[in-house]
Parts: sequence; C-alpha cells; structure tokens
Amino acid sequence: MAGSRITAKPALLMEPLQGAVQMRMKSSQSSGERLSQSRSMVLQESDLPQTAISRHRRNQSQHNVLGVGGAEPPGEMKGDLLNVAKISDSGKKQRKNWTGMWSELTSDQLLLHKEKQQEAVMKAGGKTDVVQLCGALIEWTPEKSSRKNVFQITTNTGSEYLLQADSQSTASKWFGAIRKTVDSSSKLPLRRSNSTEFLPRHSSLPGHGSTSSNTKQRNPVHRRSINMFVSSKLKHSASDSADKSGVKNRLKKFIIRRPSMKTLQEKGLIKDRVFGCHLLTLCEREGSTVPRFVQLCLNAIEKRGLEVDGIYRVSGNLATIQKLRFVVDQEEALDLDQSQWEDVHVVTGALKMFFRELPEPLFPFRSFQPLVEAIKIKEPGQKVQAVKKLIQDLPKPNQDTMKLLFTHLHRVLGFSRKNLMSTQGIGIVFGPTLMWPELDAGNMAFNMVYQNQIVEFILIESPEIFNLDRK
Repeated sequence: MAGSRITAKPALLMEPLQGAVQMRMKSSQSSGERLSQSRSMVLQESDLPQTAISRHRRNQSQHNVLGVGGAEPPGEMKGDLLNVAKISDSGKKQRKNWTGMWSELTSDQLLLHKEKQQEAVMKAGGKTDVVQLCGALIEWTPEKSSRKNVFQITTNTGSEYLLQADSQSTASKWFGAIRKTVDSSSKLPLRRSNSTEFLPRHSSLPGHGSTSSNTKQRNPVHRRSINMFVSSKLKHSASDSADKSGVKNRLKKFIIRRPSMKTLQEKGLIKDRVFGCHLLTLCEREGSTVPRFVQLCLNAIEKRGLEVDGIYRVSGNLATIQKLRFVVDQEEALDLDQSQWEDVHVVTGALKMFFRELPEPLFPFRSFQPLVEAIKIKEPGQKVQAVKKLIQDLPKPNQDTMKLLFTHLHRVLGFSRKNLMSTQGIGIVFGPTLMWPELDAGNMAFNMVYQNQIVEFILIESPEIFNLDRK
C-alpha cells in the first residue's frame, strides 16, 4: 500500500507540472503573434459604417490633427472627363461656367487638366487647376445645378468647385474616391506652404525618437502654427451664418431707403415707357385714343414709303430700330424726318415692334376665339356683320387705332403695283403682330392660319367694317 502511494504521488505531481510547462511554452510565443491576436479583436476601420462627411466631421478631424493615426493614402485615379465649374475663389463668388476637364486624383490633391495629355500640357505651359483636398468638404449638391450627378468640393481656403459627370457610376466613383482622399489626407503629414518639407504630426509619440534635435526644437512652433490653422478654420465656419445675416440686414436697409417709383418719375430719372405699355394706359396718359408714336409712323410712311418695294415685308436694320425705340422711350419729341431715320424700313420695323410688345394685343385676348368663329361663317354678309360687331364692342383706343391702321394699309394696297404688296402678304405680316391667343396650347400653326385670314378679311372689308365711305 505504501509503495502504491509513493508511485501515485509522482503521477499527481506530473500533471500540473506538464500543464505549467505547456502554459509557459504558450506564453513564450512571439510578441508578433500576440499582437496579431489582439488586433483581430479590434474593429477595423473598413468594418465601420461609411457615412457622408459633414462640416462637423471636418472640424473634428482638424481638432485631431495631433492625434494618433497613420492611414495610408488612397490609390490614384485619372483619365476621366468631368464637367467642372468653379463657383467661388477664396470666398469670392464667380460666374458658373461649366468646362470639360480631365481629372487626376493624387494622395492629397485633385488635378484638373484642360487636355487629356498631361505631359504635353505641362511642356506647352497648359493650365492645370489644383484642388487641395486636405481639410476639404465634399457633398452632393443637386440644388446647385439643373444637371444630374453634381457634387461640390469646398477647400479649406473657401474655394468651391462643382463637378459633374454624365454617368451616375462615374460620378459615384469619383465622389467615393475623393471622399476617401479627404478623410485620409487629414491623417497624412501636413506640408508647409511653398516648401517640400513635411511637418511631423506624431514626433512626440513612440517610434519617432530618431528625429534630430533641431526638429525637436521646432516642434512647438509647428504645433502653434497647426493650432492657429485649426482655430482660424473654426472661426471661419462659425462666422458664416453671421456674415449671411449681416448681408441680409444691409439689403433690407437698402430696400427700405431706396426711393419709390413715383419719386423717381417726379424727378425725371425714370420716364414712362411707350414700348411695352398697355394701350389703354398709354392713350390715357397721352390724352388721345391713338398712340402718338403710331400716328407719327403712319404719317412718315405715307409721306415717303407707299411706293417702296416690299414695304412692311422687308426688315430694317435692327440696331437702328432699337435706337429709335430708345429715343421714343426716353424723349418726348421725335422727328422721323431726321437723316438717321431716312430708311423707311426702320420706321415700319419700329411700328411692328410696338404692336408686338403690347402686353395685350391690339385685338384683345377675349376677342380672339369669337373672331375665329366669325371668320368661319360661309355667308359673306353675315361674316362682315359678325366681325364688325366684335370690333365695335372693343374699347375706344383699340377701335380708333385699328381704324387708323387698316385705313393706312388700305392705302398701301393702292400702290401694290409699285410696292408689290398684296392683301395676302399684309395678312401674313400683320396677322401674328396684331393678335394672338392668351394661352397657346400647342396650336401655333393652326392659330397662325386664322390670324392671317382675319387680318386679310378685315383689310378687304375695311370700308364697310370701319364705315370709311360715310362722311
């Protein structure tokens, strides 16, 4: 029994000894394996959910400039043609002009080339825009343009770029790559402006003890410059809303202080227009039933233009017509016998422009459809009476202006052998000029046929419709 106890005790002692040896052997594994095992239990950055970067996140990344982190820069991209518009340069707004540019993405910059061959551009001195992505903001901005697939890059200096691609996949690819570069660039060494030297961000951490004494002496200065950079960006972003509210307040004060339209008219700074003024308002202002400008034009044309070839059909010089319009709108007195208005086609062009720019045509909107129905009447006598009744129901300025104009056009037809104008030709010229529907439901060609027919019919029957034969 004693012998069995003696043999059993070593057996009991050997098991824990072997376990201890095995534990010691496991603990003697390399530190690299232990590090890999510990890393496997840490959530990797690729496993984190990807969210769109915001201004708050950008500022947060700037606060952590001196924090731990050393992510490698993303891969480069190039070769795609993107539409680019620079809408702000260091905070100053610019006109939005889209330009097709070849894009190239580096570790911390977006290069925009005018041409595809970058080497040839560099040799020839071609222009290349450089967009710094460190501390930038990228976001989708569909409200900034009517185009599709538009996103915006705002640099840390306040410059704003709009980028757009015709393909959704191309736009998403560049958006994702640029956003990854923006996120990674905040963890890369900060480059000193106008220098190729990098500022070490983590020189105070382990593993950076090999830096020279001169670099260690400069670190406080570098740290202060970084802090000043961060604080200035925070102040800039915080003052955006204050600047906008200040601009709004100044605009409100300016609008309140500006003089009224009546005051400007009394001082003579703004005069009542003739072109684009409602016919009733213009006649009431001038104290007549026919606009003075219409009377002057018709008198000048009858004096020297009834025998001119293609009267009303031939267009005058548009620049001279616009000059005449400006004189009419700004001055009260107008002499069409001056040498600058000697071309009768300028006078006829200005007269047609006057009727085209009326807010409501000479034949008011409410009379358009009734005139179309009247012109469809088969019996000639009933057609004349129907059209005459509709014209008599119009306001007095419309009736008198219409009567004077068609009386003049009837005289033009009296010289048709010399001016080569016919009733059909005058109907084609004055149909769309004197009448049009208030709402055009896609029947432009259909309406134009009736416009020409109505004017041509009134021109032929003008003695009966306007009682020209009666004394």
